[in-house]
Amino acid sequence: MPTLLNTATHLDTATPTDTATRLDDATRSPTGRDADRAASAVVSFPASAVPVPLRGHPGRPGSDEGPRGGRDPFIDLLRIFGMALVVLQHWTMPVLAFSGDRIGTGNAFSSPGTFVITWIGQVMPIVFFAGGAANAIAWRRGAADGGPAWLAARLRRLAWPLLPLAAVWLPLPHILLAAGLPEQPVTTAARLAGQLLWFLAVYLVAVTLTPLMFEADRRHGARVIVALVAGAIVTDVVRFSSGVEALGYANIVFVWLAVHQLGLRYAEGRLRRTGHRPWAMALSGFGTAALLVAFGPYPASMVGMPGAAISNMAPPTLALLAVAFGQIGLALALRPFIVRQAATPRVAALAAWAAPRMMTIYLWHMTALAVVTGVVVIGFGIATPTPWSGWWFAGLPLWLTALGLILWPLLRWFTRFERPLALPYGKPGLPAVAAATLLIGAGILTLTVVGFSPGFAPFLGTLAVLAGLTLTFPRST
Repeated sequence: MPTLLNTATHLDTATPTDTATRLDDATRSPTGRDADRAASAVVSFPASAVPVPLRGHPGRPGSDEGPRGGRDPFIDLLRIFGMALVVLQHWTMPVLAFSGDRIGTGNAFSSPGTFVITWIGQVMPIVFFAGGAANAIAWRRGAADGGPAWLAARLRRLAWPLLPLAAVWLPLPHILLAAGLPEQPVTTAARLAGQLLWFLAVYLVAVTLTPLMFEADRRHGARVIVALVAGAIVTDVVRFSSGVEALGYANIVFVWLAVHQLGLRYAEGRLRRTGHRPWAMALSGFGTAALLVAFGPYPASMVGMPGAAISNMAPPTLALLAVAFGQIGLALALRPFIVRQAATPRVAALAAWAAPRMMTIYLWHMTALAVVTGVVVIGFGIATPTPWSGWWFAGLPLWLTALGLILWPLLRWFTRFERPLALPYGKPGLPAVAAATLLIGAGILTLTVVGFSPGFAPFLGTLAVLAGLTLTFPRST
C-alpha cells in the first residue's frame, strides 16, 4: 500500500550523530569459545541485562543514540517482553475440552471483538525487530572473524538447546501410547511441541542473511526495506488473485526480512528514535492495517483461528507487515520510557534473571501446557470455561500457577543447554558451515511440520540437526 511504502522511504534518517552510534570495531569478539559466548546477542541474552550507558550521553536514559559496543537495554527489554507475551498467550488462548478419547481445541481470541488484542499481542514482529538489532550488533562485533565462524557460532546457539527437547519428546509419545493414553491427545501434544520451532526455522534464514543484509543496508539504505515491502505486496496480489495459497509463502522471506531489517537499521542508528517519526510510523502502520482488513481479503485477527480460511500468520500477509510497522513505531515512541524502566533495580534484576533462560522458556512452555492439560483437562475432566467469562477470569490465576509450577523444574534442568559446549572451535570453512546451515535448517523445518508425532520423520529431523551441529565442531588434524 502507498502509505506503507511512504513510511519505508522515510526510514533513511542517518545523521553524523546517528552514524556515531554504530558499534566500535574494538568490540569484535575473538574466535572459538568466546565467539559462542558473544553469540548470546542473537538467540539468547547476557547473564546480566543491567543497562549500559548510552553513547554520547552517559547515563542519560532515552537518548536518541545507541549503545557503545554493549547491550541496548531497549532491545533487551523488547525481547523479554515479546517472549513473555508469547508464552502468556500460548497458555491463555487454548479453549480445551475432552470428550470420549479426543481433546477439542479452540481459541479464546475467536470471541467477537478480541481481534484488537492481537494487533498488540501478536508480538513476533517485535521479536524479529529486536533480533535484527541483536544480529547487527553481533555481526559488527564478530565480522573480523569472518562470516563462516560467525555463522557457526550462531548455529550452535540456535540448535544446541533443541537436543534435550528432542531427547524428551522423541520417546515420550511412544511411552504414553504404550501406557494406554488416548492416541489423539498424545499426537496433538507431540505435534504442538515441535510446531513452535517455526520461529527458529525462519529466524535461521534471517541470521544466515545478516551479513548480506548488513552490507545491502550500507549500500542502498531504506531502499532495501522498500523492495521487501514491494515484494510482500506483489506476493499477496498474486496469491489472492490466483487463488494459489502456496504462493503466499514467499512472504516468509519478504515480511520477516523486512521486520528484521528494521531492527538492523535501528542498531546502525539509521532509524529515527525520537520526535514525531515513531508516532507517524505507528499511525501509518496501524492505519494501513485497518484499511487492508476493512477493504481487502485479510482477517482482522493477527493470529490464526481454527477453521479460518485465511490466516495473517501462516503464511504472513501484508496486513501483518503493516501491524509490524505500527508495533515498531509504537515501541520506538515509548523507547525513552522503556530505557528509564530498564535502569530501575527491580526491572534490571528481572531482566538479569530472564536473560539466560529465554530460549529454554520458549522451547519448553508448550511441554508445561501439555502436562497441565493432561492432568486437569483429560485426567480431571475440567474443560476451559467460556472465554472472557467470570469463571474464565477466576480460574486463570490457578491455571497460570499450575503451568508455572511445571515450567520451573524444566528451567532448572534444561537452562544449562542455552550455552553450547565450550570447545576450541576455531574457524570452520565455508563449505562445512553451508552444509551445517542446510542440515540444521532442514531438521528444524521437519520438526516444525510434523512435530514429535510418532513416526520416522522426527528422528530424521533430529538427526539432521545433530549432523549440522557436528559440522561446526573442531576437526582433528
